[in-house]
Amino acid sequence: MLVAATVLATHWPALSAKALSFDDSEYLTVNRLVQNPSVRSAGRFLTEILEPSTIGGYYQPLAMISLMLDYASGGRIDHLRPFHRTSLALHVANSVLVIVLLYSLFGQPWVAAIVGLLFGVHPMTVESIPWVGERKTLLATCFALLSIISYVRYTRANRWRYYFGCLALYVLALMSKPTSLPLPAVILLMDGWPLRRLSWRSVAEKVPFFVIASVSAIITVVSQARTAAVAMPDERSAGKIILTLCHNIVFYPCKIVWPTNLTSHYAFPEPFDLSNPTLLASAIGTGLLIAALLISLRWTRSLLTGWLMFFIAIFPTMGVIGFTIVIASDKYAYLPSIGLMLPVAWFLTKGWNHDRPLPQKRLNQGVILTFALVLAAMEVSATRHYHGLWQDSETLYQHMMALAPRSAHVHNGLGLALVENDKFAEALYHYEQAIQINPQFVHPHYNLANLLYRQGKHDEAYTYYLRTTELDPTYHKAFNNLGGILLSKGKTDEAIANFTQALQYHRDYLDAHVNIGIALTRKGEIEKAIEHYKQALRLKSDCMYAHYNLANALAKKGDTDAAIAHYKAALQSDPDLAVGYARLGDALAAKQQLTEAIAAYREAVQRERTNADWYYTLGNLLAQQHATDEAIRQYQQALRIDPGHGKAREALMAILKRQK
Repeated sequence: MLVAATVLATHWPALSAKALSFDDSEYLTVNRLVQNPSVRSAGRFLTEILEPSTIGGYYQPLAMISLMLDYASGGRIDHLRPFHRTSLALHVANSVLVIVLLYSLFGQPWVAAIVGLLFGVHPMTVESIPWVGERKTLLATCFALLSIISYVRYTRANRWRYYFGCLALYVLALMSKPTSLPLPAVILLMDGWPLRRLSWRSVAEKVPFFVIASVSAIITVVSQARTAAVAMPDERSAGKIILTLCHNIVFYPCKIVWPTNLTSHYAFPEPFDLSNPTLLASAIGTGLLIAALLISLRWTRSLLTGWLMFFIAIFPTMGVIGFTIVIASDKYAYLPSIGLMLPVAWFLTKGWNHDRPLPQKRLNQGVILTFALVLAAMEVSATRHYHGLWQDSETLYQHMMALAPRSAHVHNGLGLALVENDKFAEALYHYEQAIQINPQFVHPHYNLANLLYRQGKHDEAYTYYLRTTELDPTYHKAFNNLGGILLSKGKTDEAIANFTQALQYHRDYLDAHVNIGIALTRKGEIEKAIEHYKQALRLKSDCMYAHYNLANALAKKGDTDAAIAHYKAALQSDPDLAVGYARLGDALAAKQQLTEAIAAYREAVQRERTNADWYYTLGNLLAQQHATDEAIRQYQQALRIDPGHGKAREALMAILKRQK
């Protein structure tokens, strides 16, 4: 309880973090399934196995459902606390599970608590908590730790329910994040040490695990290849793979021991060969480390076994199969660090329980406890400092930029953060820098186009959207925005062609369905337009734009009752939609529901006080209800806004003439 409270207090600043990192847009800001919590959305996450429709990457349904539940509990893009609350709870739970595991293996509660504390407050654990998209790491680790604990229980109690519990929890870990895949090999190593039960039986027990792992590996590679990108080993040079392994073999222990300059973007060193001092030192360090581990076998198997557990657990992210833009990442070490904790806990247990006279034994324990508390205090300080960098996106990306100034991805991310803060000139600079560093990187072209469009430079934006589609012919958002520009220029057929292209590459793209509906309505193809609006509402039942434009189409078709229902639904989604009240007023007036129509127009003019036509229409409705004085006031207001409004002037003259 003391460790859990300390870990909770250390990471408490995560709850107020507002930063969004690289892939949070896919996991939250534009993920329609997360933003529409339902059994149907959960079913989509679970059944879209080989080609997830909302995530560019591998199958991870439990992580996505977890985020969806946080959204249902009030989490939003501008209110991230519910997401961080769940992530922090998972991290505290993982710290406790580490203690339970170490206690079950070595039987020393104080040592288990010390190691669990050092894990829980370590700065390298920060990244996985405020980074919304890294829920998968925390959830997978939770299931993986429970799986290992269940296996240890199985070896002690020899009851099959613990074995099957271990197997089921392993499947849940894989469904959270497939980097849990090497867990069976880690457990097999534990059979050798510290469980000391390695035999043909223990190997046979792992067969179902390895079968599941093989299926998961195939699913992961296929889903990653179909929705994002993956580079198989035969597509990369052997030299680069070896240097990447050498770099990471040294990098992770160094960061764990001395966690400074932590970042979410560790760029590949340049140049990437032995002429680079960092890579040369890594190659030498790898050789020395391997030699030291082999020599340690003369005294203990714990160091080599613990290191192998770490290496095997982290191997899927070591760069042999390329699926990421970074050479390493703090989050990759979150679960594998368990392998390094086991020999540490074993050595501390030896020191804690040393067979010496009681005073000497108490002195040993005091030294261990003092050293651990001092180390934990240093970690707490560094961890809270790192959390401070996650308080907003611009600060986070500025930090990453200081450590990786030549990264196109960081420039692009910083540009997005600056746009959110209305720093358009700076954002423009960083987008251009990203394009200059990597002209083939598609996202800065698209983001620069969005910025130019926002500034009213539509022709320049069109050029960059077009370049985006040339770099990535499946970039559906760029096709949709190209269509929007063409539609604004009256080129309806060309716009429809681009909207259709967007839907070809993303059949459930809500914006494209709404936009193609608008274009088809302009062409008079009302029935086709209505079908697209309905499809948009199937994707997002409270989509204001779909309800409003569907209502317009139904009104043109003459289905006034249905139009009224959808205008009301649009206003329920956005109560400040002034034009929605005006159009609702028109539909109600067409049904001779004048009182309701007047109320709708009152709401419209209250929200937009500069529309002379609406005041004129409200005056007409009031005149029909014989509210002459108020009708006069509305006509006069229309003329104050637009002195040249001929219809308002005629209506006012006519009503004044009747009064005489």
